[in-house]
Amino acid sequence: MQRRHVLVLAGAAGAASLGAHAQVTDLNDAINKAGRQRMLSQRMGKAWLALVHQTESASAQTVLDKSMALFDRQLTELKAFAPGAEIRDTYTRLEAAWSDYKATLVGSAPGKAGAPAVLQADARVLALAHLGTQQYEATSGKPLGKLVNIAGRQRMLTQRMAKFYFAATLPVDAATASAEIGKARQEFVTAMELLRNAPEATPRIKEELALADGQWVFFDQALQRLQGGAAAKPLSDVFVTSENLLSVMDRVTGLYASVKS
Repeated sequence: MQRRHVLVLAGAAGAASLGAHAQVTDLNDAINKAGRQRMLSQRMGKAWLALVHQTESASAQTVLDKSMALFDRQLTELKAFAPGAEIRDTYTRLEAAWSDYKATLVGSAPGKAGAPAVLQADARVLALAHLGTQQYEATSGKPLGKLVNIAGRQRMLTQRMAKFYFAATLPVDAATASAEIGKARQEFVTAMELLRNAPEATPRIKEELALADGQWVFFDQALQRLQGGAAAKPLSDVFVTSENLLSVMDRVTGLYASVKS
């Protein structure tokens, strides 16, 4: 029990350090931050649903508040850095979708009745954040940019699986949520293999990926308890392990972004 709460604190501390430096420095950094917006869309949904479940409530509120603030800040940075009208247009559209999502997240106290609206709003934000990431990768045109995108997407998948776990156990559209978890799980495992075998993977990146593999075991075990119902401990385990895996994958993405091509 003590170890689990240490992990909660570690996850919260890791969350606070996401996106520590303020302005986009180059295209790889833009891909990293654009990809992080995808993750934040899902992480906010996860945290909101955790509050509905009253699971890890203090950590969930911290995650929600910090994620909203980080999304706001990075949106401004990415729009300002945009090298062309097409990317700027994507981020203008994302601003509008984010405004709607934010209103859904804070417009009323978290409750089951509001869950479908949150899931719909986070899907719109995710789609535009993904488009922006793809556009920044295309602007880079380099294999390294693709790896930063893939590594960054792993962060999003950790949060997406956890979010749908909380949705399924409410339940809100449980069949769809379970299917989405299965799809994301396969995509995550496949991408880990690609990142591990990439020629650009440095020894430090491989060390972090090995750590991520260990964290994935705990997260996957927690996810597979979905059939057991919404008992407090499985819900808490999903929240904590998703945060821990996110922290590692955020470091991996940053390391790929800093590789000199």
